[in-house]
Amino acid sequence: NVFQINANLCGFNGNYDACGATLAYSIAKCLDSSNIDLVPLAVAGATGDKQYIGGWRGYNKTVVEEGLKNGLLEERVDIKLYGETLFDALYYAVDPYYSGVSGNSEGINRLFKKLGLKKNVRFEELDESMRKKLYSFLILRLIKKGCEKDILDTVIRSRYYAPGLFNCEMERFADLLDACGKGGHRGLGLSMCLGDKRSFDEAVVLEKKYKQSILDEVLKLEKKGFEEREGFRYFYSRDSSLGGVICGIAVNFILDREKPLLSLVRKDDEVHVSCRGNQYLVSRGLDLGGAMKIVADRLGGFGGGHSIAAGATIGLDKEKMFLDLVDEIVSKQLKKNIGGK
Repeated sequence: NVFQINANLCGFNGNYDACGATLAYSIAKCLDSSNIDLVPLAVAGATGDKQYIGGWRGYNKTVVEEGLKNGLLEERVDIKLYGETLFDALYYAVDPYYSGVSGNSEGINRLFKKLGLKKNVRFEELDESMRKKLYSFLILRLIKKGCEKDILDTVIRSRYYAPGLFNCEMERFADLLDACGKGGHRGLGLSMCLGDKRSFDEAVVLEKKYKQSILDEVLKLEKKGFEEREGFRYFYSRDSSLGGVICGIAVNFILDREKPLLSLVRKDDEVHVSCRGNQYLVSRGLDLGGAMKIVADRLGGFGGGHSIAAGATIGLDKEKMFLDLVDEIVSKQLKKNIGGK
């Protein structure tokens, strides 16, 4: 027998109120109340799905509150900068992605000279005054790129640390798991979740290689640009495991908010598609999951996902037809909302 446990069928919005990780936690807790110690893994999953944007809500909020109440999580307001040195932290920053700084040694050197910082300084060594100067520079950089308010609000925010899980911040933990999964080291990620410190240290090394591969593609796209359609933008990627990640970075930190972005990867006789939008487009009627499912089904492939993030796989010979149909559907979704106002 197969049981479907779907947030959308239980009165929750699967985009924001609950995710696979928090639902899995709810089952584990029902089986044995002592499994409450799995809260950090549940919150890491919800964080990795970006469900904290706009503030925790629904069942996710309940799980976070359980973690805080039982001492399994600690809350601190801070920015996301992780690395052996501040230079490393800025260089490998991909989410947020700071144009002209991320992956740009010369840009970081100019910033350090402007702030009077030594190259090997650690983030923890900065005094409050210097941190404020750094924060101001980074936030202004995002504002100049047209970054949306809901994304800006996530840069410096309440973050959750797990004392029993390497005292790791949950977004960092989610990033490490993502690097393990995308790099094909799923066993390493599992060992890390089980509390193995050696696996955690290996994942930190692996994450640098993973982020460098992301930076290589993002920097190339910043120079080369994106293909334009009426309803969306798109680009070709060499790796399907990176497509969605790069889409998210570009939509949030490089491009304007007016169109969703698709990544296409040609692999053997198939095309693997990842796509990302933003909350502004969703509020205007964008439903990428619906568009991917309708078009993929029509072309003999498969697809689906959330309104804001989705994917599809189709035959290589159906690529142009796929782009045409998605353009038609997404354009109608966005125009329909404008017409209804």
